[in-house]
Amino acid sequence: MFTGAYTALVTPFKKGVVDYDALADLVEFQVTEGISGVVPCGTTGESSTLSHEEHRRVVEFVVKQVRGRVPVIAGAGSNSTAEAVSLAAHAKEVGADAALLITPYYNKPTQEGLFLHFSEVARLVKIPIILYNVPSRTSVNMLPQTVARLSTVGNIIGIKEATGDLRQVSDIIELVGDDFVVLSGDDFTTLPILSVGGKGVISVHSNLAPSDVNEMVTAYLAGDRGRATKLHFKLLPLARAMFIETSPVPAKAALAMMNMMDSEVRLPLAPLSEGSAATLKKVLKDYGLI
Repeated sequence: MFTGAYTALVTPFKKGVVDYDALADLVEFQVTEGISGVVPCGTTGESSTLSHEEHRRVVEFVVKQVRGRVPVIAGAGSNSTAEAVSLAAHAKEVGADAALLITPYYNKPTQEGLFLHFSEVARLVKIPIILYNVPSRTSVNMLPQTVARLSTVGNIIGIKEATGDLRQVSDIIELVGDDFVVLSGDDFTTLPILSVGGKGVISVHSNLAPSDVNEMVTAYLAGDRGRATKLHFKLLPLARAMFIETSPVPAKAALAMMNMMDSEVRLPLAPLSEGSAATLKKVLKDYGLI
């Protein structure tokens, strides 16, 4: 079920509040362009500055907007195990297909702490759980041996791996069973991860080009490596542009240039600088998005 390209949705804002009209339009764009699934309230969705009430409402809104047409993986992570349990339980309650749980940030748990954290959420909330490892954001790296231990917990079904370390990804795939889904969390390494047994990506630049990102993954999984490689290099400038400043600032600026929403982000994120905006605009023009 959880293979292909999943878009880590941005959360549109207008004058400080969530813009649900723009969010509905973004979800419809993703679904009609053939994306495999969507992920609300992840890092790209600025989950760190959403209130718990906003977080829950956005997840519920996206589930209702999707109407079962594609899977919804709801962001539900926290550096508090109790909060992660609460968010995962809400995701299950409103009908999300899975929960995405980031490694606890700031408090820097040991590998045993990581195992106990995720095991506790999985024990208390019977929803499919996808782990999320992104040391650049959290200051903790969940090692392959820990992922392998967690893969034996019944409803922990996969991982979004965003280290950018192909050796680590390869070690994970070597250690886990064939039914454990490894998804790229780094648009630059999606194709290499597919080549060692990954099943897809949770993507930032698919906010802008969902059809091409999804086709790259599905083509590879169908055995058309030539087509997948061609799309990888086509998408590469777009992937670079999404990280010219802190994500999701460039993604929101790009969607604004595409007349899909306001570019507004929440403090402490700042609007895209003029120089970066000029670079981004050229990339979008070259790609044919504006």
